[in-house]
Amino acid sequence: MDQSPNPVVETVTLERNPSSYTHWKVEFDGAIARVAMQVEQHKGLRAGYELKLNSYDLGVDIELADIVRRLRFEHPEVNSLIVSSAHQQAFCSGANIHMLGQSTHGWKVNFCKFTNETRCEIESLSARDDFRSICAVNGPCAGGGYELAMACDEIWLVDDGNSAVSLPEVPLLGVLPGTGGLTRLVDKRKVRRDRADVFCTLAEGIKGKRAVKWGLVDKIAPRSKFEDQVTARANEHSTNMSKTTDRAGRKGIEWAPLAVDVSDNERKYSSVSIVHQKDRRVAELTIDVAPFSDAPADAAAAHAQGAQFWPLRMWRELENAIMDLRMNHRESGLVLLRVKGSIEDVQKWDQFLIDNRSHWFIEETMWLMTHVARRLELTAASLFALAEEGTAFAGSLLELAFVCDRFYMLEEDGVEIARSPFNEGLMPMTSGISRIECRLSGEPDLVEEQNGDYDPKGAEDADDLGLVTEVMDEIDFEDTVRIAIEERISLSPDSLTGMEANLRFAGPENMDTKIYGRLTAWQNWIFIRPNATGPQGALTLYGKPERPTFDFGRV
Repeated sequence: MDQSPNPVVETVTLERNPSSYTHWKVEFDGAIARVAMQVEQHKGLRAGYELKLNSYDLGVDIELADIVRRLRFEHPEVNSLIVSSAHQQAFCSGANIHMLGQSTHGWKVNFCKFTNETRCEIESLSARDDFRSICAVNGPCAGGGYELAMACDEIWLVDDGNSAVSLPEVPLLGVLPGTGGLTRLVDKRKVRRDRADVFCTLAEGIKGKRAVKWGLVDKIAPRSKFEDQVTARANEHSTNMSKTTDRAGRKGIEWAPLAVDVSDNERKYSSVSIVHQKDRRVAELTIDVAPFSDAPADAAAAHAQGAQFWPLRMWRELENAIMDLRMNHRESGLVLLRVKGSIEDVQKWDQFLIDNRSHWFIEETMWLMTHVARRLELTAASLFALAEEGTAFAGSLLELAFVCDRFYMLEEDGVEIARSPFNEGLMPMTSGISRIECRLSGEPDLVEEQNGDYDPKGAEDADDLGLVTEVMDEIDFEDTVRIAIEERISLSPDSLTGMEANLRFAGPENMDTKIYGRLTAWQNWIFIRPNATGPQGALTLYGKPERPTFDFGRV
């Protein structure tokens, strides 16, 4: 049971607009974007703490996530990004310690997961070799601030005798440094683990030439030349990127806000709805497929539709519903997922995207689909997919069923599911492989047998191909699903979170799976240990004159 302080928390809204940014300044100069952190210390998301020295809370990161997303869709001409600070005394001191100290355990873990997803999105901007980012660390940089820096392609540090990079969580707070910070330190930046060990136990951090030698930063420059040299490097990146892709010819779309009707228990969008049954701790998530007759003629016409292009709009709605589930409905521990409509329509939408993916707008839409599916599989909730009458689990939407922990299918005429090329690697998992490869990791021949077979399958064939968990006739389906739901919601949510996080990612690991796996397990555990958050814990006593008292027994 969560014993952390639990202040009153208003509903967290995730959508932002540049005109309402409180903590960031954004400027565009042709193909170069400058994003400067200037946190308003008295405007935290909740009361009870001040965001001093560019420390951040969830509200600060929600704005950053909005900035990064708009770079993709509103400013596709940008190929070079500079992240810096407009604060006179610090680059970023990381997550606000007093915010963490007063937050519930669930809030802390959700916060850490969201910040890592934002940093992974920054990293994904560079995945196609036509975009580069520079973090201009123009002041002291600690904890989550350094993790933000490590999300960029290059780190420049001002050499002023004062500014340093650090991951001080172990000596100061008794928790894990930077959640994903340790993984990026050794997996991405390839810092020697003995040096990383020293670095992570030095509260004061490392500065100047030593930071460069150890690989903690890429370049240093004196304050008098720092901004000019960083700008010159960004211009160099921009020129080189322009030789790869003509981003200058791209015209962005308006990132219009989503239309949603909200009540206490339901969010209803144009194609997505989610109903929270609080008494059962169950959420019913339904996607309605738009008819392909509404599809635009070609990629140019899709681009002209902008944020109203159906695949983009629907997956945005799904993402918003998922994030609202995480932040505002933690009691909904089981999600029942349904897709309604026509299988043929889903396959045609998928083929339209594949045929037009050379257009940047379609490519970014396909990226978003992949990103949202990953967010669902990283969500701490049990997921059951239900294929019933009128189901349209096909192609890209069948991927959502493969995300789920179980997939139940009604054995009845007309109830079918179907694959498309999207199930053959176009929407890779967080681990980088396809979900069917993960699902059938012990049956590679069965995976290969299905490639190119996009004909609809009834329950028996779907079962033989390993696509569903269980098939049942009309007599058994309702009772079996009901019993499965009742059983699931009776189990420990902590145990289920650990079980699901382990079972969903069979196969190879990469940097991202390490980050989220360690966040789920280690940080989840360390955050509730007395050495960190007990009455005499380091996180509890941070900023107070008392010294923490540790139980020095190793577990």
